[in-house]
Amino acid sequence: MRIISIANQKGGCGKTTTAVNLAACLSVNNRKVLLIDLDPQSHATLGLNVKSDLSIYNVLSKLTNRKARLEEIIQGVSPNFDLAPSSVILSTLEQELAGEIGRESRLWETLDTLKDNIDYYDYVLIDCPPNLGLLTINAIRASGEMIVPVEASRFSFEGLHQLIDIINLIKDRLGHEVIFKILVTNFDSRLQHSFKMLEKIKGAFAEHMFSDIIHVNVKLKEAQNEGTHILGYDKYCRGAKDYFSLAREIITQEEPGAIPSAQKEQEKQTAEFAKLEEKMKEVLKEELPKFWEVTFAIAAPDASSVHVAGEFNDWKVDDSSRMELQDGVWRKTLNLKKGQYRYRFVVDGRWTEDPENPDKVANEFGEMNSLKTI
Repeated sequence: MRIISIANQKGGCGKTTTAVNLAACLSVNNRKVLLIDLDPQSHATLGLNVKSDLSIYNVLSKLTNRKARLEEIIQGVSPNFDLAPSSVILSTLEQELAGEIGRESRLWETLDTLKDNIDYYDYVLIDCPPNLGLLTINAIRASGEMIVPVEASRFSFEGLHQLIDIINLIKDRLGHEVIFKILVTNFDSRLQHSFKMLEKIKGAFAEHMFSDIIHVNVKLKEAQNEGTHILGYDKYCRGAKDYFSLAREIITQEEPGAIPSAQKEQEKQTAEFAKLEEKMKEVLKEELPKFWEVTFAIAAPDASSVHVAGEFNDWKVDDSSRMELQDGVWRKTLNLKKGQYRYRFVVDGRWTEDPENPDKVANEFGEMNSLKTI
């Protein structure tokens, strides 16, 4: 049984999306999977439309008057795919366990009895909260492996070192070593910046990276909104193919018996990785000349922050979309392919169209999006 935690203290990196859809893709490969939602926000539980009076809190807490065994809270999601749901009350567990000896091993002790109490699982995936608190430490302590989803951005890259420090701390203090691998998520192949950050991450953590990456795909968000995983929503979309490929990569790493020859498969993977590197270099040479440098600008001298968000960045408002102020005008230069892009400015949190661009189209909120044609 492989126990894999999925953790990153930075929110919005695709952690829960990875937990849910990787579990689904492993399950259709005839692997029995248990997903433990260890995040008090319960995004995995909500994203799978699971409702339950009992949660992982009832298993881990000693103070609850509704103590439960792990097998009592498990909910079936689809064939071979089960969920141990979360709830907001799980956020109180860290305070409950404060000062207790062995508090960092509560989940490990629970999973240690897994085989004796319920059906055997091939995989246990743990969706961690977006912080490095006691719940995440419990997950790491219980796991033999860790998947670290990382966006192709500077801030995600720099946050990796904090997580690695926690892994090393657990190794030093508890004698427990976790094998971690980095999964690049939300990769936008339309942006030159994505390729540059991918090279930077690979340059620093090449031996700790999955060869598969997860591309930006709106279907992944739509599936969550519909309360299902991607295979239950659109199994032919790019997101489904990415996570299915990731599941096969993970299975191949674990079970030599699942392939004709483990040694040949390893050699094949090494050769394919080398081909991938060469292909990436070729893509960079081919794609970069197709990008056009486009500057977005808006006069707002009294604003404290301005972002530009649109179809070119999946409408994200974060550090990557922040504009720079110069002489009373906020500017942001992007490298975009030819095409049409709807966009808006976000001035001090307020969405607005581009006052200098006469090309506009109506959006679903009854407002106008500006339209940039390249």
